[in-house]
Amino acid sequence: MYRERGVAGSKSELGSVDRKRINDALDKQLERSSPSTSRAVAINGRDKTSQSVLMGKTPPDQRDSRSASLAKPNCSDEESETDSEDSDVSGSDGDDTSWISWFCNLRGNEFFCEVDDDYIQDDFNLCGLSSQVPYYDYALDLILDVDSSHGDMFTEEQNELIESAAEMLYGLIHARYILTSKGMAAMLDKYKNYDFGRCPRVYCAGQPCLPVGQSDIPRSSTVKIYCPKCEDIYYPRSKYQGNIDGAYFGSTFSHLFLMTYGHLKPHKASQSYVPRVFGFKLHKP
Repeated sequence: MYRERGVAGSKSELGSVDRKRINDALDKQLERSSPSTSRAVAINGRDKTSQSVLMGKTPPDQRDSRSASLAKPNCSDEESETDSEDSDVSGSDGDDTSWISWFCNLRGNEFFCEVDDDYIQDDFNLCGLSSQVPYYDYALDLILDVDSSHGDMFTEEQNELIESAAEMLYGLIHARYILTSKGMAAMLDKYKNYDFGRCPRVYCAGQPCLPVGQSDIPRSSTVKIYCPKCEDIYYPRSKYQGNIDGAYFGSTFSHLFLMTYGHLKPHKASQSYVPRVFGFKLHKP
């Protein structure tokens, strides 16, 4: 079931077509059954450490013993060649890298910060997520790099569903984590490094932006960037970032962030563009 993460470019992105295919399959699975019945039948009664699913940190000896990572969608030769050249994944030490670090360093995932293992392992912080994410236990194990002896008992389709479920679960955990003091501190570093991009508006003069979701409901809308200067939202410049679910950042974070770090809130833009014809302002009816 598990494929190695260590190959550079092997999963630098879930292509838009493949991501859509996996998400469609996941949607069908969500419609068919609840999380408690969506697991592989042959694995009923297993220990919670049954299977790794995309996230987290474990001691190196456990990570080295895991069999392989999830199988991932194939991409075209051209995409593979491009990925191998442009991938942000550091390849050769994949086995020594936690899933969270690996995931956050994928191209297009620059908006994500690394969630602490302790936060994920506290069941209180995950309250209510098991009903939203199919294959919840397997996804959580994968996120935490829990070793498993059941990797061969899943079909390719189930592998893809678990992989997508792990991405979704991490995103929903991330949306909660960035509202904590540690999460905000991690996002502050990214904000200072302009990891979220700058406002495209000319009169905002390159104001750094923050990620924002228009809805807290998964699969409702993609992530946008919020400019605190003009107080408007824009699409991210990267097409990969533009495919991220907005619920993984939520509608609260950007505004709570500016309340927490009030000194970072800029003065509202005073200039605005004035359309003219032959030097004369246009009449507004």
